[in-house]
Amino acid sequence: MEAKLKSALGLTFVKSKGTKAGGCISEGRVYETDQGLIFVKVNNESKAITMFEGEVESLKSILETNTVKVPKPLEVIKLNSSGAAVAMEYIDMSGLSKYAELLGEQLAKMHLHNASLKCNDSSVHKSKSESPVHIDQFGFHCTTCCGYIPQVNSWKSDWFEFYAQQRLGHQLQLIETNFGDREARELWSELSLKLSKFFKDIVVVPSLLHGDLWSGNVAEINEGPVIFDPASFYGHSEYELAIADMFGGFPKSFYNSYHSVLPKQIGFDKRKDVYKLFHCLNHWNHFGGGYRSSSISIMKRLLKDD
Repeated sequence: MEAKLKSALGLTFVKSKGTKAGGCISEGRVYETDQGLIFVKVNNESKAITMFEGEVESLKSILETNTVKVPKPLEVIKLNSSGAAVAMEYIDMSGLSKYAELLGEQLAKMHLHNASLKCNDSSVHKSKSESPVHIDQFGFHCTTCCGYIPQVNSWKSDWFEFYAQQRLGHQLQLIETNFGDREARELWSELSLKLSKFFKDIVVVPSLLHGDLWSGNVAEINEGPVIFDPASFYGHSEYELAIADMFGGFPKSFYNSYHSVLPKQIGFDKRKDVYKLFHCLNHWNHFGGGYRSSSISIMKRLLKDD
Protein backbone atom coordinates (compact mmCIF):
# COMPACT_ATOMS: atom_id res chain seq x y z
CA MET A 1 0.00 0.00 0.00
CA GLU A 2 2.83 2.40 0.83
CA ALA A 3 4.25 2.11 -2.70
CA LYS A 4 0.82 2.73 -4.25
CA LEU A 5 0.30 5.81 -2.09
CA LYS A 6 3.69 7.19 -3.05
CA SER A 7 2.95 6.73 -6.73
CA ALA A 8 -0.62 8.03 -6.67
CA LEU A 9 0.02 11.03 -4.44
CA GLY A 10 3.58 11.93 -5.44
CA LEU A 11 4.96 11.24 -1.98
CA THR A 12 8.54 10.35 -1.04
CA PHE A 13 7.86 9.02 2.47
CA VAL A 14 4.92 6.90 3.64
CA LYS A 15 4.73 4.96 6.90
CA SER A 16 1.74 3.20 8.41
CA LYS A 17 0.56 4.37 11.80
CA GLY A 18 -1.90 1.48 12.11
CA THR A 19 -5.63 1.07 11.67
CA LYS A 20 -8.22 3.63 12.65
CA ALA A 21 -11.79 2.88 13.62
CA GLY A 22 -13.71 2.28 10.41
CA GLY A 23 -17.24 1.34 9.49
CA CYS A 24 -18.78 -2.05 8.83
CA ILE A 25 -17.87 -1.88 5.14
CA SER A 26 -14.32 -0.54 4.80
CA GLU A 27 -11.14 -0.56 6.90
CA GLY A 28 -9.58 2.73 7.96
CA ARG A 29 -5.82 3.29 8.09
CA VAL A 30 -3.62 6.26 8.97
CA TYR A 31 -0.29 6.97 7.27
CA GLU A 32 2.49 9.38 8.11
CA THR A 33 3.89 11.04 4.97
CA ASP A 34 6.31 13.77 4.02
CA GLN A 35 3.24 15.97 3.47
CA GLY A 36 1.58 15.17 6.80
CA LEU A 37 -0.90 12.55 8.00
CA ILE A 38 -3.43 11.06 5.60
CA PHE A 39 -6.41 8.78 6.17
CA VAL A 40 -6.96 5.85 3.82
CA LYS A 41 -10.05 3.66 3.51
CA VAL A 42 -9.53 0.22 2.00
CA ASN A 43 -12.10 -2.18 0.59
CA ASN A 44 -11.20 -5.39 -1.22
CA GLU A 45 -14.47 -5.84 -3.08
CA SER A 46 -14.54 -5.21 -6.83
CA LYS A 47 -17.35 -2.65 -6.42
CA ALA A 48 -15.19 -0.51 -4.11
CA ILE A 49 -13.91 1.63 -6.98
CA THR A 50 -17.43 2.88 -7.73
CA MET A 51 -18.17 3.43 -4.06
CA PHE A 52 -15.00 5.45 -3.45
CA GLU A 53 -15.27 7.49 -6.65
CA GLY A 54 -18.77 8.50 -5.58
CA GLU A 55 -17.52 9.41 -2.13
CA VAL A 56 -14.78 11.63 -3.57
CA GLU A 57 -17.25 13.47 -5.82
CA SER A 58 -19.62 13.86 -2.86
CA LEU A 59 -16.87 15.37 -0.70
CA LYS A 60 -15.84 17.74 -3.48
CA SER A 61 -19.41 18.95 -3.93
CA ILE A 62 -19.87 19.56 -0.20
CA LEU A 63 -16.52 21.38 -0.05
CA GLU A 64 -17.71 23.73 -2.79
CA THR A 65 -20.60 24.93 -0.62
CA ASN A 66 -18.19 26.24 2.04
CA THR A 67 -20.74 25.47 4.75
CA VAL A 68 -19.79 22.42 6.83
CA LYS A 69 -16.35 20.85 7.12
CA VAL A 70 -15.57 17.55 5.41
CA PRO A 71 -12.23 15.79 4.85
CA LYS A 72 -10.51 16.96 1.68
CA PRO A 73 -10.37 14.00 -0.76
CA LEU A 74 -7.03 13.19 -2.39
CA GLU A 75 -7.19 10.15 -4.68
CA VAL A 76 -8.95 6.88 -5.41
CA ILE A 77 -6.42 4.08 -5.88
CA LYS A 78 -7.15 0.79 -7.62
CA LEU A 79 -5.58 -2.21 -5.86
CA ASN A 80 -3.76 -4.99 -7.71
CA SER A 81 -5.98 -7.99 -6.96
CA SER A 82 -9.38 -6.43 -6.42
CA GLY A 83 -10.91 -3.55 -4.59
CA ALA A 84 -9.72 -0.01 -4.08
CA ALA A 85 -8.56 2.55 -1.56
CA VAL A 86 -9.38 6.21 -1.13
CA ALA A 87 -6.93 8.66 0.42
CA MET A 88 -8.04 11.87 2.08
CA GLU A 89 -7.06 14.49 4.58
CA TYR A 90 -6.60 13.13 8.09
CA ILE A 91 -8.69 14.94 10.70
CA ASP A 92 -8.26 14.16 14.38
CA MET A 93 -11.94 14.06 15.35
CA SER A 94 -13.94 13.28 18.46
CA GLY A 95 -17.64 12.55 18.92
CA LEU A 96 -20.16 15.32 18.35
CA SER A 97 -20.99 17.04 21.64
CA LYS A 98 -20.78 20.82 21.92
CA TYR A 99 -21.31 21.59 18.22
CA ALA A 100 -24.67 19.93 17.53
CA GLU A 101 -26.42 23.30 17.29
CA LEU A 102 -23.80 24.66 14.88
CA LEU A 103 -24.08 21.50 12.78
CA GLY A 104 -27.82 22.08 12.39
CA GLU A 105 -27.22 25.63 11.18
CA GLN A 106 -24.42 24.65 8.80
CA LEU A 107 -26.38 21.73 7.37
CA ALA A 108 -29.37 23.96 6.63
CA LYS A 109 -27.07 26.43 4.89
CA MET A 110 -25.60 23.57 2.84
CA HIS A 111 -29.13 22.58 1.80
CA LEU A 112 -29.90 26.16 0.79
CA HIS A 113 -26.63 26.69 -1.07
CA ASN A 114 -27.81 25.43 -4.45
CA ALA A 115 -30.88 27.70 -4.39
CA SER A 116 -28.60 30.67 -3.71
CA LEU A 117 -26.70 30.15 -6.95
CA LYS A 118 -27.87 31.96 -10.04
CA CYS A 119 -28.85 29.62 -12.83
CA ASN A 120 -26.91 30.89 -15.84
CA ASP A 121 -27.40 27.72 -17.89
CA SER A 122 -30.58 25.64 -17.76
CA SER A 123 -28.67 22.55 -18.86
CA VAL A 124 -26.04 22.56 -16.11
CA HIS A 125 -27.46 19.33 -14.71
CA LYS A 126 -26.00 17.56 -17.73
CA SER A 127 -22.38 18.21 -16.83
CA LYS A 128 -20.16 19.06 -13.90
CA SER A 129 -18.41 22.41 -14.01
CA GLU A 130 -15.28 23.26 -12.05
CA SER A 131 -17.06 26.13 -10.29
CA PRO A 132 -20.38 25.89 -8.41
CA VAL A 133 -23.40 26.29 -10.64
CA HIS A 134 -27.10 26.04 -9.98
CA ILE A 135 -28.48 22.52 -10.35
CA ASP A 136 -32.07 22.47 -11.58
CA GLN A 137 -32.89 18.76 -11.35
CA PHE A 138 -32.72 15.87 -8.89
CA GLY A 139 -29.87 13.37 -9.09
CA PHE A 140 -26.09 13.55 -9.27
CA HIS A 141 -23.39 13.63 -11.91
CA CYS A 142 -22.04 10.19 -10.93
CA THR A 143 -23.04 7.04 -9.05
CA THR A 144 -22.86 7.27 -5.26
CA CYS A 145 -23.36 4.45 -2.78
CA CYS A 146 -25.36 4.46 0.44
CA GLY A 147 -23.40 1.73 2.15
CA TYR A 148 -22.08 -0.43 -0.67
CA ILE A 149 -25.28 -0.41 -2.78
CA PRO A 150 -25.06 1.92 -5.79
CA GLN A 151 -27.76 4.58 -5.94
CA VAL A 152 -29.59 5.38 -9.17
CA ASN A 153 -28.77 9.06 -9.66
CA SER A 154 -30.13 9.67 -13.17
CA TRP A 155 -31.40 13.24 -13.44
CA LYS A 156 -35.14 13.87 -13.14
CA SER A 157 -37.07 17.13 -12.97
CA ASP A 158 -39.73 15.77 -10.60
CA TRP A 159 -38.67 14.91 -7.05
CA PHE A 160 -41.55 12.56 -6.28
CA GLU A 161 -40.86 10.58 -9.45
CA PHE A 162 -37.14 10.46 -8.61
CA TYR A 163 -37.71 9.30 -5.06
CA ALA A 164 -40.47 6.79 -5.78
CA GLN A 165 -38.62 5.17 -8.69
CA GLN A 166 -34.92 5.61 -8.01
CA ARG A 167 -34.88 5.26 -4.25
CA LEU A 168 -37.86 3.26 -2.96
CA GLY A 169 -38.59 1.38 -6.18
CA HIS A 170 -34.94 0.45 -6.66
CA GLN A 171 -34.62 -0.84 -3.09
CA LEU A 172 -37.80 -2.88 -3.39
CA GLN A 173 -36.56 -4.40 -6.64
CA LEU A 174 -33.49 -5.54 -4.71
CA ILE A 175 -35.71 -6.91 -1.93
CA GLU A 176 -37.62 -8.89 -4.56
CA THR A 177 -34.41 -10.23 -6.10
CA ASN A 178 -32.68 -11.02 -2.81
CA PHE A 179 -35.57 -12.18 -0.65
CA GLY A 180 -38.68 -12.59 -2.81
CA ASP A 181 -40.79 -11.15 0.01
CA ARG A 182 -44.44 -11.39 -0.99
CA GLU A 183 -45.76 -9.06 1.72
CA ALA A 184 -43.28 -6.32 0.80
CA ARG A 185 -44.22 -6.71 -2.86
CA GLU A 186 -47.96 -6.43 -2.15
CA LEU A 187 -47.58 -3.48 0.22
CA TRP A 188 -45.44 -1.57 -2.26
CA SER A 189 -47.91 -2.27 -5.06
CA GLU A 190 -50.57 -0.51 -2.97
CA LEU A 191 -48.37 2.19 -1.44
CA SER A 192 -46.82 3.29 -4.73
CA LEU A 193 -50.27 4.40 -5.89
CA LYS A 194 -50.92 6.49 -2.77
CA LEU A 195 -47.50 7.89 -1.95
CA SER A 196 -47.95 11.15 -3.87
CA LYS A 197 -50.48 12.41 -1.30
CA PHE A 198 -47.63 13.07 1.13
CA PHE A 199 -46.12 15.59 -1.30
CA LYS A 200 -49.20 17.72 -1.97
CA ASP A 201 -49.01 21.48 -1.41
CA ILE A 202 -45.23 21.64 -1.05
CA VAL A 203 -42.47 22.93 -3.28
CA VAL A 204 -39.32 20.82 -3.45
CA VAL A 205 -36.16 22.42 -4.82
CA PRO A 206 -32.91 20.49 -5.38
CA SER A 207 -30.61 20.62 -2.35
CA LEU A 208 -27.17 19.07 -2.14
CA LEU A 209 -27.47 16.27 0.42
CA HIS A 210 -24.90 14.36 2.41
CA GLY A 211 -27.16 11.37 1.83
CA ASP A 212 -26.24 9.21 4.83
CA LEU A 213 -26.12 11.64 7.74
CA TRP A 214 -26.56 9.42 10.78
CA SER A 215 -24.76 10.07 14.07
CA GLY A 216 -21.90 7.72 13.13
CA ASN A 217 -20.96 9.94 10.18
CA VAL A 218 -20.63 13.10 12.26
CA ALA A 219 -17.87 14.29 14.59
CA GLU A 220 -16.20 17.50 15.70
CA ILE A 221 -12.86 19.23 16.09
CA ASN A 222 -12.00 22.27 18.20
CA GLU A 223 -13.29 24.63 15.52
CA GLY A 224 -16.63 22.98 14.79
CA PRO A 225 -18.49 19.97 13.39
CA VAL A 226 -17.24 17.58 10.68
CA ILE A 227 -19.29 15.28 8.46
CA PHE A 228 -17.89 12.38 6.43
CA ASP A 229 -18.74 9.20 4.46
CA PRO A 230 -21.25 11.00 2.21
CA ALA A 231 -23.51 9.44 -0.43
CA SER A 232 -24.51 12.70 -2.04
CA PHE A 233 -27.12 13.69 -4.58
CA TYR A 234 -29.47 16.62 -5.16
CA GLY A 235 -32.78 15.93 -3.47
CA HIS A 236 -35.34 17.17 -0.95
CA SER A 237 -33.71 18.70 2.10
CA GLU A 238 -36.13 16.81 4.38
CA TYR A 239 -34.71 13.50 3.17
CA GLU A 240 -31.51 14.26 5.10
CA LEU A 241 -33.33 14.42 8.44
CA ALA A 242 -34.84 10.92 8.22
CA ILE A 243 -31.70 8.93 8.94
CA ALA A 244 -30.53 11.75 11.23
CA ASP A 245 -33.44 10.71 13.44
CA MET A 246 -32.40 7.03 13.42
CA PHE A 247 -29.59 5.00 15.03
CA GLY A 248 -29.04 7.26 18.02
CA GLY A 249 -30.13 10.51 16.43
CA PHE A 250 -29.09 14.05 17.30
CA PRO A 251 -30.01 16.33 20.21
CA LYS A 252 -32.96 18.70 20.04
CA SER A 253 -30.62 21.67 19.64
CA PHE A 254 -29.54 20.30 16.24
CA TYR A 255 -33.11 20.26 14.91
CA ASN A 256 -34.06 23.61 16.45
CA SER A 257 -31.03 25.24 14.87
CA TYR A 258 -31.67 23.58 11.49
CA HIS A 259 -35.32 24.65 11.36
CA SER A 260 -34.51 28.21 12.45
CA VAL A 261 -32.69 28.50 9.10
CA LEU A 262 -34.87 26.15 7.03
CA PRO A 263 -38.41 25.96 8.51
CA LYS A 264 -40.59 22.88 8.28
CA GLN A 265 -43.06 22.60 5.43
CA ILE A 266 -46.60 21.31 5.84
CA GLY A 267 -46.66 17.53 6.28
CA PHE A 268 -43.01 17.32 7.40
CA ASP A 269 -43.61 14.80 10.19
CA LYS A 270 -45.59 12.40 7.96
CA ARG A 271 -42.99 12.57 5.19
CA LYS A 272 -40.29 11.62 7.68
CA ASP A 273 -41.70 8.07 7.61
CA VAL A 274 -41.67 8.15 3.80
CA TYR A 275 -37.96 8.93 3.92
CA LYS A 276 -37.17 6.55 6.76
CA LEU A 277 -38.60 3.76 4.63
CA PHE A 278 -35.67 4.06 2.21
CA HIS A 279 -33.12 3.59 4.97
CA CYS A 280 -34.94 0.62 6.47
CA LEU A 281 -35.11 -1.04 3.05
CA ASN A 282 -31.47 -0.20 2.39
CA HIS A 283 -30.46 -1.82 5.68
CA TRP A 284 -32.61 -4.84 4.89
CA ASN A 285 -30.73 -5.22 1.60
CA HIS A 286 -27.38 -4.76 3.33
CA PHE A 287 -27.81 -6.77 6.50
CA GLY A 288 -30.73 -9.08 6.01
CA GLY A 289 -34.09 -9.76 7.60
CA GLY A 290 -33.42 -7.96 10.87
CA TYR A 291 -34.71 -4.80 9.17
CA ARG A 292 -37.71 -6.48 7.54
CA SER A 293 -40.05 -5.72 10.43
CA SER A 294 -39.34 -1.98 10.48
CA SER A 295 -39.70 -1.78 6.68
CA ILE A 296 -43.05 -3.60 6.69
CA SER A 297 -44.30 -1.57 9.66
CA ILE A 298 -43.57 1.75 7.97
CA MET A 299 -45.34 0.70 4.77
CA LYS A 300 -48.41 -0.41 6.74
CA ARG A 301 -48.40 2.83 8.75
CA LEU A 302 -48.20 4.96 5.61
CA LEU A 303 -51.09 3.05 4.06
CA LYS A 304 -53.25 3.69 7.14
CA ASP A 305 -52.45 7.41 7.18
CA ASP A 306 -55.23 9.53 5.81
